[in-house]
Amino acid sequence: MGDRLSGKRALVTGAASGIGAACARRFAEEGAMVAGLDVVAKPDASPCGAWVRADVADEGAVAAAVAEVREGLGGIDVLVNAAGVLSVGGADTLEEAEWERVVGINLKGTWLVSKHVVPHMVEAGRGSIVNLASVEGLEGFSGQTAYNVSKGGVVLLTRNMAADFGPAGVRVNCLCPGLIETPMTSILDDPAFAAVRDAFVGWHLLGRAGQPEEVAAAALFLASDDASFVHGAALVVDGGLTAGRRFPDLGP
Repeated sequence: MGDRLSGKRALVTGAASGIGAACARRFAEEGAMVAGLDVVAKPDASPCGAWVRADVADEGAVAAAVAEVREGLGGIDVLVNAAGVLSVGGADTLEEAEWERVVGINLKGTWLVSKHVVPHMVEAGRGSIVNLASVEGLEGFSGQTAYNVSKGGVVLLTRNMAADFGPAGVRVNCLCPGLIETPMTSILDDPAFAAVRDAFVGWHLLGRAGQPEEVAAAALFLASDDASFVHGAALVVDGGLTAGRRFPDLGP
């Protein structure tokens, strides 16, 4: 498709499906050597030339996985932290184990993988990290406490890392997608959630949910040299969800 990442070595977490898989495909199409990291085996259709299985919430597993990828690729120029899980539950009903699972993967996992990648980028004097946050990290949504908190944490983690590592030449940004059609959000396809899905889609001013490839295109921009002066940003990719609300047709 292009050569915007020609010669770059990229690590994508959560690369087996959804946004992570779309990022891996798009990066490979743009000339990158791509390694995938996930808790499951490499899918047959994955474009990743290297694959490691690891739980992003387990520091020992992450350290070993990053070392394996660095040895296989010869380094890591781009990191996309896309591993994530969804959760339902308010602050009064959420089980402690569920809180720890969601925050552990979405927030702690993003930190741990970054922790073991960024020193090598700093040593090289360059690099780009793209974290997957969410519009739910910018606004509160009822009944999704752990997910909201984890994604809000990713936004602030991104900004703190930008402050820490920008002077060393490492750019750090995050994406805040709206509703994207992925296996993770397929729970909304259940007829029992039809009203929830219709309301959620209706909040997007474009009148539809997004596709993983649309988020991957934004990740490509942030990862590439086209975004050379974009740093510490939370780029919204939400079909207008956070832009405002439309009133029903009020007539002439």
